[in-house]
Amino acid sequence: MQVSVIGCGYLGAVHAASMAKLGHTVVGIDVDAAKVALLSSGTAPFYEPGLPELLAEVQATGRLAFSTDMSVAAGSAVHFLCVGTPQQHGEFRADLTYVEDAFAALLPHVRPGDLVVGKSTVPVGTAESLAARLAGTGATLVWNPEFLREGFAVQDTLHPDRLVYGLPTDDEGVPTEDGARAQKILDEVYAEPLADDTPLVVTDYATAQLVKVAANSFLATKISFINAMAELCEATGADVTRLADAIGYDDRIGRRFLNAGLGFGGGCLPKDIRAFMARAGELGVDQALSFLREVDAINMRRRVRMVDLAREVCGGSIVGARIAVLGAAFKPDSDDIRDSPALSVAAQMQLQGAHVVVTDPQAVPNARKAWAGLAFAATAEEAVTGADVVLLATEWSEYRALDPETIGDLVAHRRILDGRNVLDPRRWRAAGWTYRALGRP
Repeated sequence: MQVSVIGCGYLGAVHAASMAKLGHTVVGIDVDAAKVALLSSGTAPFYEPGLPELLAEVQATGRLAFSTDMSVAAGSAVHFLCVGTPQQHGEFRADLTYVEDAFAALLPHVRPGDLVVGKSTVPVGTAESLAARLAGTGATLVWNPEFLREGFAVQDTLHPDRLVYGLPTDDEGVPTEDGARAQKILDEVYAEPLADDTPLVVTDYATAQLVKVAANSFLATKISFINAMAELCEATGADVTRLADAIGYDDRIGRRFLNAGLGFGGGCLPKDIRAFMARAGELGVDQALSFLREVDAINMRRRVRMVDLAREVCGGSIVGARIAVLGAAFKPDSDDIRDSPALSVAAQMQLQGAHVVVTDPQAVPNARKAWAGLAFAATAEEAVTGADVVLLATEWSEYRALDPETIGDLVAHRRILDGRNVLDPRRWRAAGWTYRALGRP
């Protein structure tokens, strides 16, 4: 099929390349000429495992091109809206400027029978508003939320764990004639994943828009729950990792994402739960999501507590202490520093008088642009040389595999703060390190 992808950031670039991999002819469109030039040359403008190889593979077939000219979308039968919805400055609500601008630019180029498919994470009610603006064009709006995990985005697009179609429906929730036709077209777009028995949920606009934010809110709640337990463990001398192991054996709970530590960050979970709360308030049901305020608060408290731990291991003050922070990205296998717990803690330590040196396998260039006041190192070995404290803040595999004896020869004092609870305390203590972690004795 002929497909256009509007917006070639993280979501759009991966989606465009993946649609071409599935056999479609794709044009990716973005207003950023520099980004389009990079993608046209086969270069990913951000770090995502597998994406450079996928871009090279599909561009060699001639099925993928990029442009800044929205008019080239006119030849496509399906148009995916993949632009960002960041948090509004000074507010919790989502900023829909990019969605509105992209939709307005696309509107003159849609033809009768076309599908406009929203993939962006938007407040519930947005799809209904956009569908009304499509009325009279003969095109149909579908909401098809994305569920990408950074570091696994290519896999999650080509082999999704589920597909959701939000279609126009009648008063009884049954897809209208246009909705049924739209489903057939989307089934053709996703023919390969559907052939692999990917679960498909067909629903209305409102439900489809709620799926992503509901999923992210549940995940954030699970992460903050175990971090709340970590606070109790610190007060009682209990071990949060053993606690998580024990409750994780319950099939109703599960062990995944019960890892206490610095908490969540990135471009999705923090802003999505805040936008969800804001939208609930606009709908008059803010009490239904009031618990998310505490989820957010617990998450932010873990960052403050990590600074407290650094102060404790330094004898009550970090003024003048050299602290090496291993990790700048909000998670491993990414160069995304948006709302990064690692950088938040590093900045707080610097403000309190420490000399902080940050390193990361991929995110240093992005971090350097956003946090000019911090010092950066190219490698872990460089960062820890002469350090009074080492903080593991992002659980990259190379940091988890560090040898305490080798690293111990480089530091000024053997003090390790395990911000992700991924190191073996016995191994590090046996090498003469003071080991501290959130929620552990």
